[in-house]
Amino acid sequence: LFIQYPDQIAKIYAVDLLGAGLGSSGMIVLLFFVFPGNALLLISLSGLVAVLVALYEISQRHSDNSGTRIFSLISILTGFVLVFSVQYWTLEISPYKDLSKTLNIKGAQLIEQRSSPLGLLSIVESTQIPFHFAPGLSLYNTQEPPEQLGLFSDAANMTVISRYPEQVQKLSYLDQLTSALPYHLSHIEQLLIVGGGGGSDILQALFHKTGQIDVLELNSQIIDLLSHQFAHYSGNIYLQDNVKVYAEDVRGFLTKTSIEHKENDASGYYDLIQISLMDSFSSSASGLYALNESYLYTIEALQTYLQHLNPEGYLAISRWVKTPPRDGIKMFATAVEALERSQLKPASQHLVLIRSWQTSTLLVKKMPFTQSEFDHLKQFCQTRGFDIVWYAGVKANEVNQFNHFRQPWLYQAANALLSDSRQQFLRDYKYDVSPATDDKPFFHHFFKWSTLGELLSLRNQGGFALVEMGYIVLFTTLLLAIISSIVLILLPLIVFHFRAKTKVEFSLPIAEHLRLFVYFFSIGLAFLFIEIAMMQKFIVFLHHPIYSIPVVLTAFMIFAGLGSVWTKQLMLHFSARQLLLRAILSIVCMGLFYSYFLGSFFSLMATAAIAEKIALSFILIAPLAVAMGMPFPLALSSIGSSNSVYIPWAWGVNGCASVISAVLASLLAIHFGFTVIIFLALGLYLLCLFVFNLYLIDN
Repeated sequence: LFIQYPDQIAKIYAVDLLGAGLGSSGMIVLLFFVFPGNALLLISLSGLVAVLVALYEISQRHSDNSGTRIFSLISILTGFVLVFSVQYWTLEISPYKDLSKTLNIKGAQLIEQRSSPLGLLSIVESTQIPFHFAPGLSLYNTQEPPEQLGLFSDAANMTVISRYPEQVQKLSYLDQLTSALPYHLSHIEQLLIVGGGGGSDILQALFHKTGQIDVLELNSQIIDLLSHQFAHYSGNIYLQDNVKVYAEDVRGFLTKTSIEHKENDASGYYDLIQISLMDSFSSSASGLYALNESYLYTIEALQTYLQHLNPEGYLAISRWVKTPPRDGIKMFATAVEALERSQLKPASQHLVLIRSWQTSTLLVKKMPFTQSEFDHLKQFCQTRGFDIVWYAGVKANEVNQFNHFRQPWLYQAANALLSDSRQQFLRDYKYDVSPATDDKPFFHHFFKWSTLGELLSLRNQGGFALVEMGYIVLFTTLLLAIISSIVLILLPLIVFHFRAKTKVEFSLPIAEHLRLFVYFFSIGLAFLFIEIAMMQKFIVFLHHPIYSIPVVLTAFMIFAGLGSVWTKQLMLHFSARQLLLRAILSIVCMGLFYSYFLGSFFSLMATAAIAEKIALSFILIAPLAVAMGMPFPLALSSIGSSNSVYIPWAWGVNGCASVISAVLASLLAIHFGFTVIIFLALGLYLLCLFVFNLYLIDN
């Protein structure tokens, strides 16, 4: 197309970007109305429609269109096959997922499913072998859990909906969990639960006669299920007089309520903020979450939680216990850093950590823990068979008593993290347990290259299972992306290059080929780097990737398309060099400005409604995206006017970079952070400016 219509390059590129932008947001909208399998069918049909439109256009321009008719007939028949076979379509869930394994149990059956962009919810009833879901339950417990229904999100992340018992005392098993500790240290009047799920944390709070309970649950379909269809079964826990449920993200909610309470001169602080087991054990242990950014467990997040506690309030975070320990140590390290940044020193006096055979609970207190609280802590653990890991003044003979590790690893780690040897410990530990930050929000990333060889050498003893596979998969994907982009994009162009030499004169020397490669490869990397970094930064503002990704992607595509269209008009008033200089300097200035001041703006607009935040996101992205939409069509038009035979080469190199950049950006962000990704992108844009000037000088 670019060779056929060299004077329409900017317009064609703009339409391509516009379609990508609308497709990214359209997919999210589609998932609100149809299940994933049907969504795939509609996407396939839309691709066939695009083929038919293209074939029709070709048939109008060529007299011999017999081949076009054949392809049109094949496309139409394929569409009919897709439509009439939809009733036989089923999405096969991996047999290794929690839902698949549960449905293999005799008597287990799926009784309800709901779908949205936030995930596929599945509710399972097990009539013969009942659920007994109480992670880390004390081995001293004597109260059997009530009847339960399994609640799965995306066939994993299992929690349960418990039948509300006639006698509240039958909920006493919830007092035999590590997460019950704060209720034994102080009376909890104001409670915030992060992740309501099936309601187990709410039941635990009701059992301990908590006053006001605020519940945050991002997935509104879970709220709907427990407020309507399963309301009676669950005891109407989402509808209790002292329970308020919000479909919001915790950081956005706290920031908004804090501002609102200040305006109304009211107290907005909690006695307890509780975050319990937000992921499944199997997925967490396998390392599949290594690539998932989580702004729930960063240093900045913990600082926000601490700011919204009463002076004697607690932050309680429960995690799975793994061997060797990873999550618990990383969470402890993050809490230490958050306390020190909040000037709550010494951090050792503000921390308590306990564990059972399966879970650990970390308590962070705004004020130092008292001796009375330590006495209650010891009694709580002694009567339930839980192990104390840390409190200020803990002795080595007090730890690792009930659920034995070969060594008291968590206790040793806590001592090291609270000493002057913290950095040495973080360097030497077998896993990456350094605290996550908003710039590097990969809490679940534990992989270290230095440990890989040792684990592989122990593969016959089960060492391979300890490798964090999420990172390995990402690294392998990068290698495959490089190989496939070379084979499928660059190699055909090289073949085309040599074949075309017999028909078309390739006038540019080798040095110019290299400059073209550097320019279009750098543009492909830089565009995606900034786009991906902005998607991550806007998650905090828009509260969830399901909003951030489509909003940012759509805004970038649409406004970059407009920038491409305006390029042709602006070239009537500026030379190519002048226009590229203005575009890239605009990108660099705005990129630097956003890197340093975007967070402050997000804080100012924290109370805005989600619709207003989406509109503001478009406004913020628009000028940057318009400028970023200019360098590619500008250079491509310059090549097309003098050496149009190089257009496929330039387009292919850019496509190759785009394939690689998405994976490469994730790897770089894990190690260096998203701010570094933005700076790298800005440097690549400046390199493009330098290379383009050399190209113009030589031509």
